[in-house]
Amino acid sequence: MDPIFAEFLGTAVLLLLGQGVVANVCLGQTKAAGDPGWLIITTAWGLAVFVAVYMVGAASGAHLNPAVTIGLFCADKFQGALVAPYMLAQLAGAMVGSAVVYVCYLDHYRVTTDEETVRGTFCTSPSIRNLPRNLFTEVVGTFALVLGVLFLVDPTLALAGVEVTDYGLGSLDALPVGLLVWVIGLSLGGPTGFAINPARDLGPRLVFALLPRATKTTPDWSYAWVPVIGPLIGGALAAVVFTAVQ
Repeated sequence: MDPIFAEFLGTAVLLLLGQGVVANVCLGQTKAAGDPGWLIITTAWGLAVFVAVYMVGAASGAHLNPAVTIGLFCADKFQGALVAPYMLAQLAGAMVGSAVVYVCYLDHYRVTTDEETVRGTFCTSPSIRNLPRNLFTEVVGTFALVLGVLFLVDPTLALAGVEVTDYGLGSLDALPVGLLVWVIGLSLGGPTGFAINPARDLGPRLVFALLPRATKTTPDWSYAWVPVIGPLIGGALAAVVFTAVQ
């Protein structure tokens, strides 16, 4: 499998399963409406990461997250020429996965009148709006994620025409990364919804912005930079710390 397509596919699956559970818990008249949402959501996101990483880990290293790509690059474990293609593939995959969820739940989106809830099934928002602290929370959560990933990097991925080097996660690393995402959501997800992935937030936010809903609320672009910049900073900082302790 082509590694760029693998990043697209893996991120699409990640959003399909991750955003899908948020829609299932939050939208009106679904089977999960009213269930204890946060445990369901964090568990499903962790499992979604596990499935997506396991699917494409052998093909691309399964970054599925621009912050992971940046972290691996800053730690000198990923070639710079592939950074932009990987990040664009991740964003495109996130948008496709998000759009598929919208179609699956279209009837439930139609009966849900709370537009903040509708937007919340696509992208994150802070529980208490305090942009410096919201940014810090995303930095910390992503730092924990990428530092864990760096200690799990599989050095055996070979790409055609490219020198063999450390690229990311192999299939055997899928479970611990999924567990890591789960515990980050349970422990640090309360203030911001733990985006910890620029593609996961920006891709669905762009899809939401394109929706033809007559009463739609804004995509909240004034906050949208936080779940993009915060994870990128967190990923880079994790690389600095990882490099320093090696």
